[in-house]
Amino acid sequence: MAYNPPTREVRFILEEVMALEGLKTTGVFDELSSDLTAAILEEGGKFCAGMLAPLNHSADQFGAKLKDGEVITAPGFRQAYAQFVEGGWQGLSFAQIDGGMGLPNALGVAFQEMLQAANMAFGLCPMLTMGALEVLTHAGTDEQKTLYLPRLMSGEWSASMNLTEPSAGSDVGALRTMAKPVGDGSWLLEGQKIFITWGEHDCAPNIIHLVLARTPDAPAGTRGLSLFLVPKFLLDDKGEPGTRNDARAIGLEHKLGIHASPTCVMEYGGNGGAKGWLLGDEGKGMAMMFIMMNSARLNVGAQGVGIAERAYQQALSYARDRGQGRAIGVDEYPAAIIHHPDVRRMLMTMKAKITAARSICLACAIASDYAAHLSDKDERQAAKAREELLTPLAKSYGSEVGVEVSSLALQVHGGMGYIEETGAAQHYRDARITPIYEGTNGIQAIDLVGRKLNMMGGYPMTRLIEEMRETVEDCATSSNPELPFIGVTLGTAIDTLESATAWLRDTAREKTDVLAAATPYQSIACETVGGYYLAIGAIAAQRLLKDGEDQNFAKDRIALARYFAETVLSGVPGKSGDITAGGALLFGVSEAGLGT
Repeated sequence: MAYNPPTREVRFILEEVMALEGLKTTGVFDELSSDLTAAILEEGGKFCAGMLAPLNHSADQFGAKLKDGEVITAPGFRQAYAQFVEGGWQGLSFAQIDGGMGLPNALGVAFQEMLQAANMAFGLCPMLTMGALEVLTHAGTDEQKTLYLPRLMSGEWSASMNLTEPSAGSDVGALRTMAKPVGDGSWLLEGQKIFITWGEHDCAPNIIHLVLARTPDAPAGTRGLSLFLVPKFLLDDKGEPGTRNDARAIGLEHKLGIHASPTCVMEYGGNGGAKGWLLGDEGKGMAMMFIMMNSARLNVGAQGVGIAERAYQQALSYARDRGQGRAIGVDEYPAAIIHHPDVRRMLMTMKAKITAARSICLACAIASDYAAHLSDKDERQAAKAREELLTPLAKSYGSEVGVEVSSLALQVHGGMGYIEETGAAQHYRDARITPIYEGTNGIQAIDLVGRKLNMMGGYPMTRLIEEMRETVEDCATSSNPELPFIGVTLGTAIDTLESATAWLRDTAREKTDVLAAATPYQSIACETVGGYYLAIGAIAAQRLLKDGEDQNFAKDRIALARYFAETVLSGVPGKSGDITAGGALLFGVSEAGLGT
């Protein structure tokens, strides 16, 4: 199934909803323009659709093979990776001073969506390298940057992130990998890591592993963790890959999806110790790792949107071609199933939720650009707070929409969707990991209610609610008959969100009650904020109608916002009871009673 990059839709959100060119006020993106945005999206889309998308199904069938500690990737991956490097796509959103293109992160996230949609298993490799680049540019020494940054930035070398161990998953503080100082500034690491995405492969001549480990006499828990840079090949005097380091893949996981992405069991120190170098300060490993993880969480949200878009496009194509039964008002028999209301409902739900999730991800990316480049300290802090608030929403909603949409897409296919030959099942299998890795969505919810709602005295959510209410007013005064209804429905959802926020921020609230409310609260926050961005899009579309531009596109955008308001926002108030019910409700049935 071909992939058609949604460049028109992405441009509309970036330019009309998020006002991308406003970033020029930072003084960093002087050359940013609509033409440049279009060129980047078009060229990126061509690479993704032309090179990567055709490999998606065959690579899923081939998987990844481990032989004598070396991983053989799917046919076509090495050639595709070489073209990825040649195009300079790895450094798209990194500063020119560090060797990147110097474009906004918002464009980088938009490209990531297309990359993941075209071939999610392939896209995970550059996504992990992006996280390592974030850490290296922020915390690397001058020597580390000189040795590793240029080739990671170009994509010639790739990177992996090593946190999880057999006994330490979400409880990172329980990990046991040890790092001992050698005395020359280097360290020797011993331990085993699991679930290491692209930890070993044949696409790049060197892999730079970022490994979380415990140093001697370090305190227990996360305070005792440090981050180390451990290359697959140690560098010689000329900075070229030389001796093989004591770091190897000893197993590949057999997974539900993303078969072509090598998920490795990595052993460090099987023959004396893997040589590595400290990144940042000793004992600050989690702070370093969160630089990487926050980037990855936003990109996982975009990944969910990408796989949802790919699944939706395939379902739409199938619905147009598949004839079945009679449809009201359609003479053709059998009628294409796109004319049946039940199928149309599924397609509309997919389209609306993809648009909402995509908007949240791009809004988070725009906030990160302002946070990195605004000159005024207070404005920069406010932008950073917006980025941090939106990050769990982007990750959780993008990934949940990826799963829901790929499931609906399979349903549109009917029995044929359950057959691997169509490829619909692969999208569902691939999407299912996204709510799990880079911090489960439950952890995102705990972060949201435990930290994000309370930072800066609650200012970030309070300010976002104020902005959303301004959009409600804009809808109310619109001459388009659809917009006032959208505004009223959005306003009611905002009321629910504001009330739930106050309930959670009550200092007398029991911690168990707050944790019990975390996931349903995150759900209504995502839906309300997603509806808010759709409303902004509807207002922008009304302007296009008045200007006589893109009439059909504008009408469809308004209709999509109305559909989301009717079917998603209208349900937000009904979820308030799930938030305020308290923890006791979850433990009302005894542990024994949960059994058979």
